Amino acid sequence: MVKLTRIYTRGGDQGMTSLGGGERIAKHDPRVEAYGTVDEANAVIGVARLHTSGPADDMLGRIQNDLFDVGADLCTREDGGKREGALRVAKAHVERLEGEIDRLNAELADLTSFVLPGGTVAAAHLHLARTVVRRAERLITELAEKEPVNAACVQYVNRLSDHLFVLARHLNDGGQKDVLWTPGANA
Repeated sequence: MVKLTRIYTRGGDQGMTSLGGGERIAKHDPRVEAYGTVDEANAVIGVARLHTSGPADDMLGRIQNDLFDVGADLCTREDGGKREGALRVAKAHVERLEGEIDRLNAELADLTSFVLPGGTVAAAHLHLARTVVRRAERLITELAEKEPVNAACVQYVNRLSDHLFVLARHLNDGGQKDVLWTPGANA
């Protein structure tokens, strides 16, 4: 477990931060941008959870914990000196999301148009979280073009945006409160 006795260390005062292996890099490094955006998505999910309960809230709680795992995975280089024993996202994380997506989606009516963010408060927050997750995914895949990144990490984040979309529809009374796009409605 992690034990934090001091919140500020002054170690980042010069614009640098430490990776999981101890290496110091710039706070604007693509790796830090990627896991920082994962952290941002986690915060938005935390806000959404203020408006959920029961199984949906349980799912989001597991996802929030997983997102810390994603961050830990991203902050330790695949080819770094301390990669042995590093926390890594596994295929089981992805498979759990897929199972939840399939169960939730089976209860929803087919879509007849694209869904605009909105409906219930919880769904609106999950749509915002979904867009932050998509940004994190873009940053992670950009990082993966430059250096090795755990493939399961990329898959998890990709699947998570789908999960948040389906869960938002579920929380919109099974899609009954979805706000549908009407192409050219205001032309």
